[in-house]
Amino acid sequence: MANLKVDISNLDRIIKKTVEAINDSKSELYDIAEGARSECKSLEQELDELKKLAQETMEKVSFLEVELKESKKELMIVSKNHDKYSEAQIKKAYEKADRLRMDLLIKKEQEQYYIKRRNDLEIRLNESYKTVKKADNLISHIGVSLGYLTGDLNDVSEQLEDIQQRQMLGIKVIKAQEEERQRVARDIHDGPAQSMSNIVLKAEICERLVESEPDKVKSELKLLKSVVRETLQDIRRIIYNLRPMSLDDLGLIPTLQRYITTYQEESGTKVSFKTRGFFEDIKPMISLTVFRLVQEAINNIKKHAQANNVTINLETNNKELKLIIFDDGRGFDTSILTINSDNTDSGFGLFSMRERVELLDGKFEIQSNLGNGTRLNVFVPLILEEEVSNG
Repeated sequence: MANLKVDISNLDRIIKKTVEAINDSKSELYDIAEGARSECKSLEQELDELKKLAQETMEKVSFLEVELKESKKELMIVSKNHDKYSEAQIKKAYEKADRLRMDLLIKKEQEQYYIKRRNDLEIRLNESYKTVKKADNLISHIGVSLGYLTGDLNDVSEQLEDIQQRQMLGIKVIKAQEEERQRVARDIHDGPAQSMSNIVLKAEICERLVESEPDKVKSELKLLKSVVRETLQDIRRIIYNLRPMSLDDLGLIPTLQRYITTYQEESGTKVSFKTRGFFEDIKPMISLTVFRLVQEAINNIKKHAQANNVTINLETNNKELKLIIFDDGRGFDTSILTINSDNTDSGFGLFSMRERVELLDGKFEIQSNLGNGTRLNVFVPLILEEEVSNG
């Protein structure tokens, strides 16, 4: 990349205004987060009380069903042997059966009411959890931004005069972002995912134990299990998208193979993945960049290309990594695509891909025509310039 002239005074002014704007909104974000946490706590307490009421009502329904069953037996005996019982006894038997039937009807209506309220509260509580999570993420991102922006601005400005220093600052920003994604992924994996598994287990236990209206209850519990399992799959998918832990545990190639296999199964698109060279010593930052490039390319193909076949070739030599991705989709006119730092709203996915590659002193090319598919060519040096100068 060519060296750039940077207006340091103008840059400092922009940074200071950005810091001021972030600080102005920081207290509002804290208020939102605290408000959402308070609502979560209130909803949790209300939900616990409602669950107790629902459980008590279900037990009462079961008791009344047994009582009504016994009362009906007694009524049948009295009816068959009316000559052996007085009119008062017969009347008492009928009144008891009617009373139990009415009590059971009322309790069942209460039970349905509690179930509906419980479901509504669970939906509200889930939305509140999402709000808390979003607010915490924003606060975390603000903290990272302020950490970079409120440092020694003069030192940052001097570093930005040299394009190589500017590139390294960008790499640090991406690395911090990916480390944060890894932390969030592990937190979700150890928390909500296991909680969802426990909910499925409890639902299965309830399905075996509940005797009141078994068909209706079992149907509801089966639906609950289905929703929970889908949620569990979504959480695990989020974990993988945030940061595939297999990238650290297994390496680049197995992680890409797993991701590509999943894409083929979900989309029905045929993907040919070929590798050549050695990848064991690839630096983590380069491995992560390659994975993100493949991930973004496949997302673009899935959303826009309508392709039947995709080919991904990855190879290395002593100095360079080469990644080629092409598809037989409908393609697009590259002349209308803007990929530059002045307009990130147009082709932002491709802009992000190019930015990642250029931060590693690499080269990013895109070739496409309407009806002829799309081809991406990526070249990344395996030895960065700063490593040569420090060697």
